[in-house]
Amino acid sequence: MQVVDLTIQSVNSLTEVSATEWNRLAGDNPFLRHEFLAGLEMHHCLEGHGWYPCHITARADGALVGAIPLYLKTNSIGEFVFDWDWAEACERAGINYYPKLVSAIPFTPVTGARLLLREDFPEPSTLRRALIDTAIASARESGSSGVHFLFPEPPDDAALSQQGFMVRPAFQYHWHNRDYANFDDFLDGLNSKRRKQIKKERAAVRAAGIEMEILQGSEISDRHWRTFQQFYASTFHRKWGEPRLTLPFFRSLSRNLPHATLLFLARLKDEYIAGAFAMRNADTLYGRHWGSSDRYRFLHFELCYYQTIEYCIRHKLEVLDAGVQGEYKVHRGFLPAPVGSAHWIADRDLRSAIERYLYDEQHLIRHHMKQLSLHSAYKQAHGAGIPHDQGTFQKQ
Repeated sequence: MQVVDLTIQSVNSLTEVSATEWNRLAGDNPFLRHEFLAGLEMHHCLEGHGWYPCHITARADGALVGAIPLYLKTNSIGEFVFDWDWAEACERAGINYYPKLVSAIPFTPVTGARLLLREDFPEPSTLRRALIDTAIASARESGSSGVHFLFPEPPDDAALSQQGFMVRPAFQYHWHNRDYANFDDFLDGLNSKRRKQIKKERAAVRAAGIEMEILQGSEISDRHWRTFQQFYASTFHRKWGEPRLTLPFFRSLSRNLPHATLLFLARLKDEYIAGAFAMRNADTLYGRHWGSSDRYRFLHFELCYYQTIEYCIRHKLEVLDAGVQGEYKVHRGFLPAPVGSAHWIADRDLRSAIERYLYDEQHLIRHHMKQLSLHSAYKQAHGAGIPHDQGTFQKQ
């Protein structure tokens, strides 16, 4: 077997890495692209929200062959893997839970590679182990309580589990395109109650005189972004405080990721009243953020679900990823899709406590997913399981 000499280091900004080299590892996942991640750094989306870049890079003969998008975190904001209970338990026990190291896409609960490898690297398992070992060593050096990989893909799950990470199952809501010819074809597969409900909701939006507009990449003008930013910011001000994504960041997506960036806008009497931001790759549409100027009945469902489902059908995309939370999505054709996270904890007692917590939690997650699937909108219920060894925790 060929033995490759690796040089592994940490960088405090993705701007220190060539976009061409990074994107060779990232593939077509838009959230892993250099333009997206470096854009978050350059356009001040991370400042003040507790995300401090410390990305790990691996080189062989000077060429980038592996990487981990990694952040030092001083809180759990924008992660969507909820560990507030762990942090509170640490505080009661006098243990520092923060800082911690997190491999994730900031503010984005999208599954993807977290151990980025060049496809032609001859020893992928060796490279994965080296990257993981470096992340653990970085946690020890920085005094972090642990290392957390959020929404990793199955190959990463397996590698992390082999190196002692605890795997935590969870789920999101995805819509799947079953080769539908059009939206009515999709509706035909739903049970009568849900089909009538969706038709009623769509009719109410049309009766209100609301029209829809879909823009992609360079079609999205500065005026469109400024309008959407106001909608987006208003949602945060009402619910979560300060908005994370800045107007310059949104603008950069039109320039730098034009084929992946979409705005779904709602208009009433020539005035925009709501907007939804999404991104896509070759087979998936990712619904991300939305906002509106006022409350309009059923508009959220129309803009964020029905318009995006129609877009997927029209463009033959396989999946619509609607993210976490919102059981009402099941009534509109979405199904629970298993996702997960992986966690390494430095403190032995804390690790043991979290391991017990996860052992109990996994059964609740499995049961909840099953119940949601059995009550889906479809004429025939679709079961859902937890793949790739998620939920195999053993009590210590």
